[in-house]
Amino acid sequence: MSAAHVTAEGLCKRYGQVTALDGVDLDVPTGTVVGLLGPNGAGKTTMIRLLTTLARPDAGRARVAGHDVTRAPGMVRRRIGLAGQYAAVDELLTARENLEMFGRLYGLGIRSARGRARELIDHFDLTSAADRPARGYSGGMRRRLDLATSLIPEPDVLFLDEPTTGLDPRSRTGIWSSVRELVSRGTTVILTTQYLEEADQLADRIAVLGAGRVIAEGPPSELKGRIGHDWIDVAIHNAAELSATTEIAERVCGTRPRVDSDALRISVTCTDRVSQLTALVRELDTAGIEAADLSVRRPTLDDVFLALTGADTQPPAISSGSSPAAPTSPLEATR
Repeated sequence: MSAAHVTAEGLCKRYGQVTALDGVDLDVPTGTVVGLLGPNGAGKTTMIRLLTTLARPDAGRARVAGHDVTRAPGMVRRRIGLAGQYAAVDELLTARENLEMFGRLYGLGIRSARGRARELIDHFDLTSAADRPARGYSGGMRRRLDLATSLIPEPDVLFLDEPTTGLDPRSRTGIWSSVRELVSRGTTVILTTQYLEEADQLADRIAVLGAGRVIAEGPPSELKGRIGHDWIDVAIHNAAELSATTEIAERVCGTRPRVDSDALRISVTCTDRVSQLTALVRELDTAGIEAADLSVRRPTLDDVFLALTGADTQPPAISSGSSPAAPTSPLEATR
Protein backbone atom coordinates (compact mmCIF):
# COMPACT_ATOMS: atom_id res chain seq x y z
CA MET A 1 0.00 0.00 0.00
CA SER A 2 1.28 3.46 -0.92
CA ALA A 3 2.18 5.85 1.89
CA ALA A 4 -0.58 8.23 0.79
CA HIS A 5 -3.31 5.62 0.54
CA VAL A 6 -6.40 5.94 2.78
CA THR A 7 -8.69 3.04 3.68
CA ALA A 8 -11.57 2.59 6.09
CA GLU A 9 -13.44 -0.58 6.91
CA GLY A 10 -16.70 -0.66 8.86
CA LEU A 11 -16.15 2.63 10.70
CA CYS A 12 -18.78 3.33 13.34
CA LYS A 13 -19.15 6.29 15.67
CA ARG A 14 -21.91 7.06 18.14
CA TYR A 15 -22.57 10.11 20.28
CA GLY A 16 -24.98 8.96 22.97
CA GLN A 17 -28.12 7.73 21.21
CA VAL A 18 -27.07 9.28 17.88
CA THR A 19 -25.26 7.11 15.34
CA ALA A 20 -23.02 9.41 13.28
CA LEU A 21 -21.36 6.63 11.26
CA ASP A 22 -22.79 3.17 10.80
CA GLY A 23 -20.24 0.92 9.09
CA VAL A 24 -18.54 3.13 6.50
CA ASP A 25 -16.03 1.71 4.00
CA LEU A 26 -13.76 3.99 2.00
CA ASP A 27 -10.82 3.48 -0.33
CA VAL A 28 -8.81 6.50 -1.54
CA PRO A 29 -5.90 5.71 -3.88
CA THR A 30 -2.75 7.83 -3.82
CA GLY A 31 -2.85 11.08 -5.76
CA THR A 32 -6.62 11.24 -6.10
CA VAL A 33 -9.43 13.39 -4.71
CA VAL A 34 -12.43 11.79 -3.04
CA GLY A 35 -15.37 14.03 -2.27
CA LEU A 36 -17.63 13.23 0.69
CA LEU A 37 -21.14 14.52 0.05
CA GLY A 38 -24.28 14.35 2.10
CA PRO A 39 -26.86 16.47 3.90
CA ASN A 40 -26.15 18.06 7.26
CA GLY A 41 -25.81 15.33 9.85
CA ALA A 42 -24.89 12.63 7.33
CA GLY A 43 -21.53 12.01 9.03
CA LYS A 44 -19.07 13.86 6.76
CA THR A 45 -17.27 15.84 9.47
CA THR A 46 -17.30 12.84 11.82
CA MET A 47 -15.57 10.82 9.09
CA ILE A 48 -12.88 13.50 8.80
CA ARG A 49 -12.43 13.58 12.59
CA LEU A 50 -11.88 9.83 12.74
CA LEU A 51 -9.43 9.75 9.85
CA THR A 52 -7.42 12.66 11.29
CA THR A 53 -7.29 11.07 14.79
CA LEU A 54 -9.39 13.84 16.38
CA ALA A 55 -11.88 11.17 17.49
CA ARG A 56 -11.71 7.41 17.99
CA PRO A 57 -14.05 5.01 16.17
CA ASP A 58 -16.34 2.82 18.24
CA ALA A 59 -15.89 0.01 15.71
CA GLY A 60 -14.06 -0.65 12.47
CA ARG A 61 -10.60 0.42 11.47
CA ALA A 62 -8.83 2.88 9.20
CA ARG A 63 -5.33 3.39 7.84
CA VAL A 64 -4.01 6.73 6.67
CA ALA A 65 -0.62 7.13 5.03
CA GLY A 66 0.32 3.61 6.01
CA HIS A 67 -0.62 3.86 9.69
CA ASP A 68 -3.58 2.74 11.78
CA VAL A 69 -5.47 5.79 13.08
CA THR A 70 -6.12 4.13 16.45
CA ARG A 71 -2.86 2.29 17.07
CA ALA A 72 -0.48 4.91 15.68
CA PRO A 73 -2.23 8.32 15.79
CA GLY A 74 1.05 10.18 16.20
CA MET A 75 2.44 8.69 12.99
CA VAL A 76 -0.76 9.58 11.14
CA ARG A 77 -0.58 13.20 12.30
CA ARG A 78 2.95 13.53 10.96
CA ARG A 79 1.76 12.60 7.47
CA ILE A 80 -1.44 14.63 7.13
CA GLY A 81 -2.69 18.19 6.78
CA LEU A 82 -6.10 19.47 7.80
CA ALA A 83 -8.01 22.60 6.83
CA GLY A 84 -11.32 22.80 8.66
CA GLN A 85 -14.51 24.70 7.98
CA TYR A 86 -13.18 27.88 9.56
CA ALA A 87 -9.78 29.48 9.06
CA ALA A 88 -7.64 28.56 12.09
CA VAL A 89 -5.23 31.48 11.98
CA ASP A 90 -4.24 34.03 14.61
CA GLU A 91 -5.77 37.31 13.46
CA LEU A 92 -3.28 39.37 15.49
CA LEU A 93 -0.33 37.88 13.59
CA THR A 94 0.71 38.47 10.02
CA ALA A 95 0.64 35.73 7.40
CA ARG A 96 4.39 35.34 7.75
CA GLU A 97 4.21 35.13 11.55
CA ASN A 98 1.35 32.62 11.38
CA LEU A 99 3.25 30.36 9.03
CA GLU A 100 6.48 30.59 10.98
CA MET A 101 4.64 29.85 14.23
CA PHE A 102 2.92 26.79 12.75
CA GLY A 103 6.23 25.69 11.29
CA ARG A 104 7.79 25.74 14.73
CA LEU A 105 4.79 23.86 16.15
CA TYR A 106 5.34 21.21 13.49
CA GLY A 107 8.89 20.83 14.76
CA LEU A 108 10.81 22.81 12.14
CA GLY A 109 13.88 24.80 13.17
CA ILE A 110 13.78 28.58 12.98
CA ARG A 111 15.57 28.75 9.62
CA SER A 112 13.46 25.96 8.10
CA ALA A 113 10.23 27.50 9.37
CA ARG A 114 11.12 30.85 7.84
CA GLY A 115 12.06 29.25 4.55
CA ARG A 116 8.86 27.22 4.39
CA ALA A 117 6.82 30.33 5.21
CA ARG A 118 8.42 32.19 2.27
CA GLU A 119 7.64 29.31 -0.10
CA LEU A 120 4.00 29.16 0.91
CA ILE A 121 3.51 32.93 0.85
CA ASP A 122 4.73 32.96 -2.75
CA HIS A 123 2.73 29.89 -3.73
CA PHE A 124 -0.57 31.23 -2.37
CA ASP A 125 -0.07 34.77 -3.68
CA LEU A 126 0.09 36.34 -0.22
CA THR A 127 3.25 38.39 -0.78
CA SER A 128 1.56 41.79 -0.76
CA ALA A 129 -0.18 41.01 2.54
CA ALA A 130 2.51 38.86 4.14
CA ASP A 131 3.39 41.42 6.80
CA ARG A 132 -0.07 42.73 7.58
CA PRO A 133 -2.17 41.35 10.48
CA ALA A 134 -4.58 38.66 9.32
CA ARG A 135 -7.55 40.45 10.89
CA GLY A 136 -7.60 42.76 7.84
CA TYR A 137 -7.67 39.92 5.30
CA SER A 138 -10.60 39.10 3.07
CA GLY A 139 -12.32 35.74 3.45
CA GLY A 140 -10.46 34.36 0.44
CA MET A 141 -7.08 35.46 1.79
CA ARG A 142 -7.78 33.86 5.17
CA ARG A 143 -8.75 30.59 3.52
CA ARG A 144 -5.57 30.64 1.42
CA LEU A 145 -3.52 31.27 4.56
CA ASP A 146 -5.33 28.46 6.38
CA LEU A 147 -4.65 26.09 3.49
CA ALA A 148 -1.02 27.18 3.48
CA THR A 149 -0.64 26.34 7.19
CA SER A 150 -2.02 22.84 6.55
CA LEU A 151 0.72 22.30 3.95
CA ILE A 152 3.66 23.29 6.11
CA PRO A 153 4.68 19.66 6.81
CA GLU A 154 4.23 18.75 3.10
CA PRO A 155 1.56 16.15 3.94
CA ASP A 156 0.98 12.97 2.01
CA VAL A 157 -2.75 13.24 2.70
CA LEU A 158 -4.71 16.50 2.92
CA PHE A 159 -8.16 16.71 4.51
CA LEU A 160 -10.33 19.64 3.48
CA ASP A 161 -13.56 20.08 5.43
CA GLU A 162 -15.72 22.51 3.45
CA PRO A 163 -12.68 24.64 2.51
CA THR A 164 -14.49 27.25 0.40
CA THR A 165 -17.58 27.91 2.51
CA GLY A 166 -18.57 31.56 2.22
CA LEU A 167 -16.03 32.45 -0.46
CA ASP A 168 -16.83 34.38 -3.63
CA PRO A 169 -16.48 32.54 -6.97
CA ARG A 170 -13.04 34.00 -7.72
CA SER A 171 -11.60 32.96 -4.36
CA ARG A 172 -13.19 29.53 -4.68
CA THR A 173 -11.60 29.05 -8.10
CA GLY A 174 -8.22 29.98 -6.64
CA ILE A 175 -8.54 27.30 -3.95
CA TRP A 176 -9.51 24.77 -6.62
CA SER A 177 -6.37 25.57 -8.59
CA SER A 178 -4.22 25.05 -5.51
CA VAL A 179 -5.83 21.69 -4.79
CA ARG A 180 -5.34 20.51 -8.38
CA GLU A 181 -1.66 21.42 -8.24
CA LEU A 182 -1.19 19.49 -4.98
CA VAL A 183 -2.85 16.40 -6.46
CA SER A 184 -0.67 16.64 -9.57
CA ARG A 185 2.34 16.31 -7.27
CA GLY A 186 0.98 13.16 -5.63
CA THR A 187 -0.95 14.47 -2.63
CA THR A 188 -4.10 12.54 -1.75
CA VAL A 189 -7.10 14.72 -0.88
CA ILE A 190 -10.30 13.94 0.99
CA LEU A 191 -12.81 16.75 0.57
CA THR A 192 -16.16 17.51 2.16
CA THR A 193 -18.20 20.22 0.56
CA GLN A 194 -21.71 21.62 0.30
CA TYR A 195 -20.96 22.93 -3.19
CA LEU A 196 -21.77 20.16 -5.65
CA GLU A 197 -20.05 22.04 -8.46
CA GLU A 198 -16.88 21.94 -6.37
CA ALA A 199 -17.09 18.16 -6.04
CA ASP A 200 -17.76 17.83 -9.76
CA GLN A 201 -14.72 19.98 -10.57
CA LEU A 202 -12.24 18.41 -8.17
CA ALA A 203 -13.20 14.86 -7.23
CA ASP A 204 -12.05 11.76 -9.06
CA ARG A 205 -14.60 9.79 -7.05
CA ILE A 206 -17.50 10.73 -4.82
CA ALA A 207 -18.94 8.96 -1.80
CA VAL A 208 -22.44 10.08 -0.85
CA LEU A 209 -23.24 9.67 2.84
CA GLY A 210 -26.76 9.31 4.18
CA ALA A 211 -27.72 8.48 7.76
CA GLY A 212 -24.12 7.56 8.55
CA ARG A 213 -23.65 5.14 5.64
CA VAL A 214 -22.23 5.28 2.12
CA ILE A 215 -25.31 5.12 -0.11
CA ALA A 216 -23.52 5.63 -3.44
CA GLU A 217 -19.91 5.79 -4.61
CA GLY A 218 -18.18 6.31 -7.94
CA PRO A 219 -16.83 8.88 -10.41
CA PRO A 220 -19.08 11.95 -10.87
CA SER A 221 -19.86 10.99 -14.47
CA GLU A 222 -20.92 7.49 -13.41
CA LEU A 223 -23.21 8.76 -10.65
CA LYS A 224 -24.86 11.22 -13.02
CA GLY A 225 -25.25 8.48 -15.62
CA ARG A 226 -27.13 6.26 -13.16
CA ILE A 227 -30.09 8.65 -13.17
CA GLY A 228 -30.60 7.70 -16.82
CA HIS A 229 -32.86 10.52 -17.98
CA ASP A 230 -32.79 14.15 -19.05
CA TRP A 231 -34.39 17.09 -17.30
CA ILE A 232 -36.56 19.90 -18.61
CA ASP A 233 -36.26 23.18 -16.70
CA VAL A 234 -39.01 25.77 -17.01
CA ALA A 235 -38.90 29.26 -15.49
CA ILE A 236 -41.96 31.52 -15.57
CA HIS A 237 -42.68 35.19 -14.93
CA ASN A 238 -45.85 34.97 -12.85
CA ALA A 239 -45.95 33.24 -9.46
CA ALA A 240 -49.71 32.73 -9.82
CA GLU A 241 -49.01 30.40 -12.75
CA LEU A 242 -46.56 28.14 -10.92
CA SER A 243 -49.17 25.60 -9.85
CA ALA A 244 -50.64 25.31 -13.36
CA THR A 245 -47.15 24.97 -14.87
CA THR A 246 -46.36 22.17 -12.45
CA GLU A 247 -49.57 20.32 -13.32
CA ILE A 248 -48.93 20.63 -17.07
CA ALA A 249 -45.35 19.39 -16.76
CA GLU A 250 -46.45 16.42 -14.67
CA ARG A 251 -49.17 15.53 -17.18
CA VAL A 252 -46.82 15.77 -20.17
CA CYS A 253 -43.79 14.01 -18.67
CA GLY A 254 -45.48 11.57 -16.32
CA THR A 255 -43.38 12.42 -13.26
CA ARG A 256 -43.87 14.98 -10.52
CA PRO A 257 -41.67 18.06 -11.06
CA ARG A 258 -39.29 19.52 -8.52
CA VAL A 259 -40.50 23.03 -7.70
CA ASP A 260 -38.42 26.07 -6.72
CA SER A 261 -41.03 28.60 -5.62
CA ASP A 262 -38.51 31.36 -4.96
CA ALA A 263 -36.99 31.16 -8.45
CA LEU A 264 -40.38 30.45 -10.12
CA ARG A 265 -38.79 27.41 -11.71
CA ILE A 266 -39.72 23.76 -12.09
CA SER A 267 -37.57 20.81 -13.15
CA VAL A 268 -39.07 17.60 -14.47
CA THR A 269 -37.52 14.40 -15.81
CA CYS A 270 -38.22 13.37 -19.38
CA THR A 271 -37.80 10.12 -21.29
CA ASP A 272 -38.20 11.61 -24.78
CA ARG A 273 -36.68 15.07 -24.74
CA VAL A 274 -37.88 16.16 -28.21
CA SER A 275 -41.51 15.04 -28.11
CA GLN A 276 -42.08 15.92 -24.47
CA LEU A 277 -40.45 19.34 -24.78
CA THR A 278 -42.59 20.06 -27.85
CA ALA A 279 -45.74 18.94 -26.07
CA LEU A 280 -44.86 20.99 -22.99
CA VAL A 281 -44.36 24.15 -25.02
CA ARG A 282 -47.67 23.55 -26.81
CA GLU A 283 -49.60 23.02 -23.57
CA LEU A 284 -48.09 26.04 -21.88
CA ASP A 285 -49.01 28.16 -24.90
CA THR A 286 -52.57 26.81 -24.85
CA ALA A 287 -52.83 27.70 -21.16
CA GLY A 288 -51.54 31.21 -21.85
CA ILE A 289 -48.41 30.70 -19.73
CA GLU A 290 -45.31 32.51 -20.97
CA ALA A 291 -42.01 30.83 -20.10
CA ALA A 292 -39.16 33.11 -19.06
CA ASP A 293 -36.72 30.31 -19.85
CA LEU A 294 -37.04 26.73 -21.03
CA SER A 295 -34.21 24.24 -21.51
CA VAL A 296 -33.29 20.55 -21.63
CA ARG A 297 -30.18 19.33 -19.81
CA ARG A 298 -28.32 16.25 -18.71
CA PRO A 299 -28.41 15.26 -15.01
CA THR A 300 -26.13 17.15 -12.62
CA LEU A 301 -24.65 16.23 -9.26
CA ASP A 302 -27.44 18.29 -7.72
CA ASP A 303 -29.92 15.82 -9.20
CA VAL A 304 -27.86 12.87 -7.93
CA PHE A 305 -27.61 14.39 -4.46
CA LEU A 306 -31.32 15.17 -4.20
CA ALA A 307 -32.36 11.75 -5.49
CA LEU A 308 -30.05 9.87 -3.12
CA THR A 309 -30.64 11.87 0.03
CA GLY A 310 -34.41 11.87 -0.16
CA ALA A 311 -34.81 15.58 -0.91
CA ASP A 312 -36.03 14.88 -4.43
CA THR A 313 -39.66 14.35 -5.36
CA GLN A 314 -38.74 11.79 -7.99
CA PRO A 315 -39.13 8.04 -7.36
CA PRO A 316 -35.94 6.10 -6.51
CA ALA A 317 -33.75 6.14 -9.59
CA ILE A 318 -30.23 5.28 -8.51
CA SER A 319 -28.67 2.17 -7.08
CA SER A 320 -25.47 2.57 -5.11
CA GLY A 321 -23.95 -0.53 -6.63
CA SER A 322 -22.48 -1.46 -3.26
CA SER A 323 -23.36 -4.17 -0.79
CA PRO A 324 -26.94 -5.45 -0.50
CA ALA A 325 -27.27 -3.73 2.87
CA ALA A 326 -26.69 -0.30 1.36
CA PRO A 327 -29.83 1.80 0.91
CA THR A 328 -30.90 2.09 -2.71
CA SER A 329 -33.68 4.64 -2.47
CA PRO A 330 -34.23 8.03 -0.85
CA LEU A 331 -36.72 6.49 1.59
CA GLU A 332 -34.25 3.86 2.79
CA ALA A 333 -31.40 6.37 2.88
CA THR A 334 -33.18 8.64 5.34
CA ARG A 335 -34.55 6.06 7.75
